[in-house]
This record gives sequence, structure tokens and C-alpha cells, in this order.
Amino acid sequence: MIGLLCIVLTLAIYWMAKRMYRTLPKVYLSPLLITPVVIILILTLTGVNYRSYNSGAHLLSMLLQPATIAFAVPLYRYFPVLKKHATQIVLSVLSGSVVAVLSSMALAKWMHLNSSLLSSLIPRSITTPIAMNVSQTIGGNPTVTAVFVILTGLSGLIIGPVIVKLFRIENEVSRGVLLGTGAHGTGTSKAFEFSLLTGTISSISMVLAALFTLAAAPFLFHLML
Repeated sequence: MIGLLCIVLTLAIYWMAKRMYRTLPKVYLSPLLITPVVIILILTLTGVNYRSYNSGAHLLSMLLQPATIAFAVPLYRYFPVLKKHATQIVLSVLSGSVVAVLSSMALAKWMHLNSSLLSSLIPRSITTPIAMNVSQTIGGNPTVTAVFVILTGLSGLIIGPVIVKLFRIENEVSRGVLLGTGAHGTGTSKAFEFSLLTGTISSISMVLAALFTLAAAPFLFHLML
């Protein structure tokens, strides 16, 4: 019963946050920021533990995988654009993915994190389902990795638009690569607010970043240790 209530609660809070964001589209009012904050406050005030909450809400997490596949749908529409800029997109995402892995390792070593946390932190820049698999492969904790992924996504949601504005990035391909590589699904949701093409580029960048990290992370992890 608690699980069912938690699903309804999560969906209701997200729906209300979405309506509020349409009225006042400020980054700090994004549903992806507001919803978890409100849920944490409610769980804290009511004394409901995470295990009880997740007994129902985990169904929403399961939808992440088909949702990730659904990002591929707009690719068909803009295939000519993707084909024209394929080299730039692939090289940019590959560079961003390697930098993300190496910067995570440098940050973990600077903070003197243990091996398990280091392994959990490395795949923080890619979409959650694949990040958890990468984490498990190199000895990390998939649950901790999911937390790092969420924090990275929320950071990208806030910082990404600032970078776009600060450096006056008007090119839709560049904006898409930036948001998709740096902030995975969260960045892609923001990219679709810029334009459908920006969101599409962000989608393919997110998928490529996941594939590159899946292939390179174990190699870089063992090379740097």
C-alpha cells in the first residue's frame, strides 16, 4: 500500500512541478530539481524510510531503460543533419567521455576516496542504467553510482544553460553535444527546451557517451591504478 502511495505521490509532485515550471521557467524550479527535494522533505517529515518508498517507486526507475531507447526516435527525423556532422559529434563526445572519466578519477584521488567509491564515481556522466552496469563491472556500488549520476545531471541542468549563455553557443549541434555528453538524460531534457534539433543531438551524444564510457572505463580504470 505504501509503495502504491509513493508512486502516486511522486507522479503528483512531478505533475505539479511541471505545471509550475511552464508558468515560471526558471532553472531552479525545474521538475527534476523540485520533485526529489519535495519527496525527501515528505519522507523525512513522515518517517517513511527509503526502502518502503522504493518498494513502489522502483517501477519508475525501471522505466528509465525504455525511456533511454525512446530518445532514439527523433534521430530518424534529423538523420541528414546527424550524417553531415557525424565526425564532429563522434570526436567531441569521445573527447568529453574520456575527460569525464579522467576528471572523476582525479577528483576521487584528490578526495582520497577508497577504491569502491572511486569505481562508483567514474561512470557518473552517463545515463543511469548503463552507469550502474559500468560501476558493477569495475567493482563499484551501483546504488552509489546512481546517486553520483543524479548529482551530475542536476549540476549539468544548472550549469549547462549558464555555459551556453556565457559563451554564446548558438549552434544547435554544439549545444546538443554539450548537454548530452555532460549531463546525460537530464541535460537532454533541457536540450529539448532549446529546440527539437538540439534535443536530438543531445540524445545521440548521450547514447554515444554511454557506449564510449562502457568501452573505455574499465581500461582507463586499470591503467590509472
